[in-house]
Amino acid sequence: MAYGTSPSAAKQPTTLCEAYAAAIRNHAKEDAFAYKRDGQWVKVSHASFAEQVRKIRAGFRALGIQRGDRVGLLSENRLEWTITDVALLSCGAVDVPIYATSTSEQIAYILNDAGAEALALSSQKQFDKVAAAIGELPQLKFIIAFDPVTVTTALPARVKVLTFEELAQLGDRGPVGDFIDEMARAAAPDDLATLIYTSGTTGDPKGVMLTHDNLTFNLVANVERLTDLGPDDIALSYLPLSHVYERTVMNVFVYSGVSMYFAESVDAVAQNLMEVKPTVMTSVPRIFEKILAKIEDEGRRAGGVKTKLFTWALQTGRAYSRAQHQGGAPPLLSLQYDIARALVLSKIKNKIAPRVKFFSSGGAALAEDVMHAFSAMELTILQGYGLTETSPVITSNTKHENRPGTVGKPLKGVEIKIAPDGEILTRGRHVMRGYYNKPDKTAEVFTPDGWFRTGDIGEIDVDGFLRITDRKKDLFKTSGGKYVAPQPIENALTTSPHIAQAVVVGNGRKFPGALIVPTPSTIEALAREAGVASASYKEQLRHPRILDFYRREVDRLTPRLAPWEKIKNIALLESELTIESGELTPTLKVKRRVVDEKYKAEIDSIYSESAAAAG
Repeated sequence: MAYGTSPSAAKQPTTLCEAYAAAIRNHAKEDAFAYKRDGQWVKVSHASFAEQVRKIRAGFRALGIQRGDRVGLLSENRLEWTITDVALLSCGAVDVPIYATSTSEQIAYILNDAGAEALALSSQKQFDKVAAAIGELPQLKFIIAFDPVTVTTALPARVKVLTFEELAQLGDRGPVGDFIDEMARAAAPDDLATLIYTSGTTGDPKGVMLTHDNLTFNLVANVERLTDLGPDDIALSYLPLSHVYERTVMNVFVYSGVSMYFAESVDAVAQNLMEVKPTVMTSVPRIFEKILAKIEDEGRRAGGVKTKLFTWALQTGRAYSRAQHQGGAPPLLSLQYDIARALVLSKIKNKIAPRVKFFSSGGAALAEDVMHAFSAMELTILQGYGLTETSPVITSNTKHENRPGTVGKPLKGVEIKIAPDGEILTRGRHVMRGYYNKPDKTAEVFTPDGWFRTGDIGEIDVDGFLRITDRKKDLFKTSGGKYVAPQPIENALTTSPHIAQAVVVGNGRKFPGALIVPTPSTIEALAREAGVASASYKEQLRHPRILDFYRREVDRLTPRLAPWEKIKNIALLESELTIESGELTPTLKVKRRVVDEKYKAEIDSIYSESAAAAG
């Protein structure tokens, strides 16, 4: 079997199967994929990847998996995730990705709702979660484990456990055939490709039905927009492939010949960045905020003249970026920026991302101040917008048309408009077929004339750029009857190096307040200044001088808010909001209902008479 042969006449793929077959035919790279093992990067060629997909596809077929069958996929990002994904698509099957952070109960709900008879999972940790819920999974017949697992709980006789290697060997008994041609013909555009269950901030997750046409339309539209991607590029992947954003990025990059390097973990991204030196990378605003906060913290810690120079350079860089995006920087500012870049900013870029052409940001709104800071370091962030239900990209900025504060213009073939109440509506081939087993929920999100209701509030400027202002369901009303959009305020607050996270509260209350997770190093410094360094962290967070510092920081960051939007008081939280504690979705969105319930006492303290008076 020959892989990496010269491409035939260019033809746009109509299914993901055609897209991956074309990628294997057109690109013969030795590092199509790479992952870390025993401290070393292991490279996997297109030919090796195709051969592994062929074996796993045959293995699934030997288990009886066929066109239209649902198979769960529960794993962290790793090569086996993508091999399994492509192998299932090449069977004509429907894969059901599940976040690796999911609980036993969530896993059982998704597998049962999807009707999955087989599940591929990564490790002992994931296997134990499934084993704990096995009594609630009467239809499950096969569990395929990427890593060897130990069965510590008695499983029903109907459940067979195989390793990934055993599945590959099971399938390798059949004839090889011309696998790439078979792969290309494995699905039709209207076939269901995947069921992706929305993480959701409220209620049970809903299975979003996405067809090959949905996903391939989005792939082609993004490839046409990102014209400078090619086989010379390297991407570092760390966002969960279970989410449609990173999965579509994977499809776009693989089709374009970009080498895909899997980060070891979220915690290892910074180290992997320096090792891999990618040319492109996707992320979410929270990670950009963390990177910037770390840069600013290191600048402050340098001390003396170095800190003054760093502060001046970053301020100058931000001012230059704003001026450039508003029509051009004046000569004096351009000269100052050249000096700042030479002395400070270029050194930061060379340390964190020396070869990056651009970062792609999605999942939430990116603060303009953060974008300008990265732009000052000659690091371009292209912000886009979309939902699971829209495959996902609706709009995006490009290197040639990149407007801060917006999520860009619609992709080719995508329609958008703003409803009378401000909600963003969209229509086109990118929109899902519907929610699986939920016709009523499906009907709710479509207008009578077929527009999909995104649930987001936004506006389109005179040049066609879309700006997101908030989630419709996140808007709240104070007791005075005024609506408040929390996200823009939260985005402004988290630009501070002293604030790790912020959640604006105040539904039905007299005024908005904020729960703030402070940066620990800031608390440490403030505690020394206040003479309470020996006190507990909890006591430090309630010290009047520390609270006053954060109240002034909030006022500094939100000078242009309307009177009814002003944050009148705050509460400082001891721990970060996390996915594991249930306060964030896997894409790092705040679960506001969970936060409201978990931190009720802290929220009430914001509105106590003495606290409100102090604020």
